[in-house]
Amino acid sequence: MGRVYDTYHMQVERGELGADFEQAVVAKKLDALCEALDAYEPGNEPNGVMKWLGLSKQQPAPQGLYIHGDVGRGKTMLMDMFYDLARTKPKSRIHFHEFMQKVHSRVHHWRKQHDDPIPPVAAEIAAEATLLCFDEFQVTDITDAMILGRLFTALFEHGIIVVATSNIEPEGLYEHGLNRNSFLPFIKLMQQKMQVVSLDGEKDYRLDRLMGHKVYVTPLGAEADVELQTMWEELTECESGPPMELEVTGRTLMVPQAARSVARFDFSDLCEKPLGPGDFLKIAKTFHTVIVENIPKLSKARRNEAKRFVILIDALYDNHVRLIASAAVAPAKIYPEGDHAFEFNRTASRLVEMQSEEYLMAPQSH
Repeated sequence: MGRVYDTYHMQVERGELGADFEQAVVAKKLDALCEALDAYEPGNEPNGVMKWLGLSKQQPAPQGLYIHGDVGRGKTMLMDMFYDLARTKPKSRIHFHEFMQKVHSRVHHWRKQHDDPIPPVAAEIAAEATLLCFDEFQVTDITDAMILGRLFTALFEHGIIVVATSNIEPEGLYEHGLNRNSFLPFIKLMQQKMQVVSLDGEKDYRLDRLMGHKVYVTPLGAEADVELQTMWEELTECESGPPMELEVTGRTLMVPQAARSVARFDFSDLCEKPLGPGDFLKIAKTFHTVIVENIPKLSKARRNEAKRFVILIDALYDNHVRLIASAAVAPAKIYPEGDHAFEFNRTASRLVEMQSEEYLMAPQSH
């Protein structure tokens, strides 16, 4: 049938993947793009005289793919399969958030030399990759939203092909964002340059990997460390993840490890630093699963850490984020006495509920 479909089918035959009709359909669409890329030879951007004379022979670029669907449906797996099998060079596969961080860094560099930094930034990116594959395409930041249209217009003029995965359909990008009307032309551009493919369905394959594990592991120690590392690797398919920066009202919030919408923190990263509701809400809106390691038993003197932990759990719970944790003691014993210890009872109750199959299996929006 094709490179991607055959690889996918072989993994199903070996029992490594479950048969999934919609995944097979997406695999075939990725194969069609593979074939189009084999025949594609991007040329240099035609100069103004050639365009004016109508003598440009630049080959039209094939349409990319925008694959959207629920969490855990296999979007990233299929895109990675395609990326490995695509013969196009040079090519790049990157998390979209990381890509935009690099774009802003380039814009800052070129702004010192040019009134308009977008053309040289686009030229640099185009020189580095003809095929761009983005994992977890989402737009929540106004600074991203305001430059995406011009940046991607320039990239497409250079003949770049884009494949992206997202939990959000194009029409839902940057929904309710400031000045969203200015962002709408970018959505139309994406729909023109990329075939929009839905990978629907109720099956969350990543959830299957969680169901065989306790998501609240106690006591602390080597066994707990191994268990959390195992769950991290099963969810992210990597041994360790790169750090990630989140912008929160003009400040930078550092996530020690992040991959495939899973964030990994130590308790001290979150509750022993001056973080507040806005920080925890940003985490809850960005990740579908959060791992928190080394939750201690808190004494009366650690009421500030206890208060931050309460706010963190509220943010995760209210946004239905899955929590994986290692702790010294059971939830009810984390903060048994001290200021606001009575209020902590609700947090302990939520920690128990967040371990339940009902909570883990409930649909997520991101």
